[in-house]
Amino acid sequence: MQYSQGSIGRIFTLRLETGDRLPDSIEAFALEHGISRAMVIYVGGAGKGSRVITGPEKNRGDAIIPIVHSLEGLEEVIGVGTLFPNESGEPALHMHAGIGREGDATVGCVRAGVNVWLVGEVIILEILGVTGRRVKDQNGLELLEFGDDV
Repeated sequence: MQYSQGSIGRIFTLRLETGDRLPDSIEAFALEHGISRAMVIYVGGAGKGSRVITGPEKNRGDAIIPIVHSLEGLEEVIGVGTLFPNESGEPALHMHAGIGREGDATVGCVRAGVNVWLVGEVIILEILGVTGRRVKDQNGLELLEFGDDV
């Protein structure tokens, strides 16, 4: 286990609208406002054409092939994630979301692109005093790392 202790800094509330996209909108906002590390909560809608990663295709050992699930229509979303800088120092959101409609649900990572439908409410809790960042592993995944060299 790795860890770093910090404290809560600024708190932002955002209203995303139709045409905004996760994770792009949150990462752009973080960059513009100098937020490098945070906890992020999303509540809102997802529009047609949204895509989420719902797991690896299979465990091959040499590569992780993601399963990309496309949403067919309008759906409800609740998501939670973390924001940490990648190796280039840019904010990188890792958010998992539960997405559903009429009793059917999907859970996955929003990195493939979720289109906001109508409204998306976001709470960003800035974390101060931590040193973590996302470092690419041998599979190309940006994993959160802590330590003196990060």
